[in-house]
Amino acid sequence: MARATQERLATDTETPLEVLRTQSDSVERSTSEESGSAASKGKSTKRSSSKEESKAGRGRSEKKKPKKPEKKKAEKGKKKKKKKGKKKETLAQSADRHDLYQKSVQEPEADVRFMRRVFKKLRGRKALVMREDFCGTGYLSCTWANANKELSAFGVDIDPDPLAWGEKHNRAPLKDSVKSRVELLEGNALDVHSRKADIVCALNFSWFCFHTREELLRYFRAARENLEKDGIFVLDIEGGPEAQNLLEEERELDGFNYVWDQDAFDGIQSLTNCYIHFRFPDKSEYTRAFSYHWRLWGLAEARDALIDAGFSRTEVYWEGSDDDGEGNGVFTHREKALNDEAWIAYLVAVK
Repeated sequence: MARATQERLATDTETPLEVLRTQSDSVERSTSEESGSAASKGKSTKRSSSKEESKAGRGRSEKKKPKKPEKKKAEKGKKKKKKKGKKKETLAQSADRHDLYQKSVQEPEADVRFMRRVFKKLRGRKALVMREDFCGTGYLSCTWANANKELSAFGVDIDPDPLAWGEKHNRAPLKDSVKSRVELLEGNALDVHSRKADIVCALNFSWFCFHTREELLRYFRAARENLEKDGIFVLDIEGGPEAQNLLEEERELDGFNYVWDQDAFDGIQSLTNCYIHFRFPDKSEYTRAFSYHWRLWGLAEARDALIDAGFSRTEVYWEGSDDDGEGNGVFTHREKALNDEAWIAYLVAVK
């Protein structure tokens, strides 16, 4: 389950599945999102001061000579108090979540190779124009255009934050000849664009944001309208019993650990809450850097919906396994497969 999801779906808001978590102690897990002093958590730090009694007036009265102001003497050997400086930022506080996401989740070179290979197999020609829905930082779009001087791409996302980051860190560093062939557009993926593409894709399970069949059909129809006459629509999908379990998977990377957290699952509606956390060598943690509220769509129901949306046929490319039973990154066309504990596949719809 190393693959996570598109950034544009990430929110920090609580979702309805939080209710599920409070209904069962087995589901609840504490998070380390809040920190602070005892006072900030409601614990009182107020202390009563003792009163000093004056001895004046006891016995005979005396005239007191006015005290001469004492000269301040410099105390030898006494160190001056150092001003408290700002606390050093933790690695989590200084972390760039978009950069960490790209390093831990995405593998755009592999996606580009797969899409170009499958399009050539299905259509007998090269795919030239690719549209990336829910593009986030546009990492895949930039990688596509950079793969060959004939290729161009445009990404669409509704969230301006990752788009601005991607424009600065992904598109801007490209050579001018490549940059001119990449567009990052702010907009709704449900909208039909005037420019047609050979391939439309929605990867990193981004299309799981649609919770009803009506919403899903609307998106699939829009994707079909955005394709050339011989275009293909590429999705990725995950499944298996493990996808419904409450679990936390941690993977060690260069300089940080990536954590995939399946926090809650509704067995009736097939809705899930998932988070991405990042942990660092200094013991700090970027908690809930990305949050997702998904519906886990099954392969069969997704294929049926694509046909109902007007596509002529669909193909499934199933990931193989290595000797340890883990995914090996090799995707082959299959019509039947064992329901592994966890699996990932590409779903390709032909216009």
